[in-house]
Amino acid sequence: MDASGSVVKNVQIDGLVVLKMVKHCEEDSGGPELVQGVLLGLVVGETLEVTNCFPFPRTSDTSDFDEVAYQMDMMRSLRHVNIDHLHVGWYQSSNHGNFINRTFFDSQFSYQSAIEESVVLIYDPLKTSQGSLSLKVFRLTKKMMQMYNSRQFNLDVVKKEGLGFEGMYEEVPVHIKNSPLTSLLTLKLNKANPTPERVEYLNLSHSSSLERQLRLMMSSVDDLTQESQRFVQYQRSAGKQHQNKLLYMQRRATENAARTQRGEPPLPDEDINKVVRPLQQPSRIDALLASGQVSAFCDKVSSFSTQSLGRIFMAQALDNKE
Repeated sequence: MDASGSVVKNVQIDGLVVLKMVKHCEEDSGGPELVQGVLLGLVVGETLEVTNCFPFPRTSDTSDFDEVAYQMDMMRSLRHVNIDHLHVGWYQSSNHGNFINRTFFDSQFSYQSAIEESVVLIYDPLKTSQGSLSLKVFRLTKKMMQMYNSRQFNLDVVKKEGLGFEGMYEEVPVHIKNSPLTSLLTLKLNKANPTPERVEYLNLSHSSSLERQLRLMMSSVDDLTQESQRFVQYQRSAGKQHQNKLLYMQRRATENAARTQRGEPPLPDEDINKVVRPLQQPSRIDALLASGQVSAFCDKVSSFSTQSLGRIFMAQALDNKE
């Protein structure tokens, strides 16, 4: 997506921050809850430099944990030891890109409203475990921020603004920066052991991951279908209400014509909306989020299937030659 309208054009993240996030996800991977934390750093020109982070502790719903107080205590402690303590966003784990929902947008809106340069970093631990580091950085677009601030997501406003699911958020380019000592260590380790002993470059097993992605996509399609049915029901009710208004106006016109013939004054003017109250349009934000999630799953399945089919075709070609 185009990030030309954003105050942040790219994100630079230290390798140590990436390792901290990976360690956090590995330690808390046993539970079904999402893994989240805070990003710290500073803005240099159009680049957001992420130099540190700290995790949110896992708490139960019944605990009286104060998240805001915890963040302030952590940032105050980091400042005392002369470590970057400026708040620049947050991070969250997500398997197969399953993160586009109302909670995610509410959180990012709160961060971005308080600090304009705030970003959210999505880390996919499952894809990373398969040998491909998955880090993506997102921000809400200016148009989405304005609509979220007004809380107006009915059909008329969405059509007027021309907002679709592809214009709700934007992806910001991200690259990892390592210190010279880290680069030297990586080079030394690569020379000492260039190829791991057990690497399955041609692993043809992909059914479990693809099945999980398709199930998530089916769930999102069901959500989108429910939102569509809810809107269709609203259109039907609005059509019936419009017919009732026309019938009411016709009856009043007929009554006024009869009263005129009898020499009586016409009925006083009456607000039709007080007689037949207009229906409230359903919010379209959930439909937009479901559409965006389905689109993200389609991209994931397309990318995953392309790589898997390539390995299958190559293995079939080698088998035929034998």
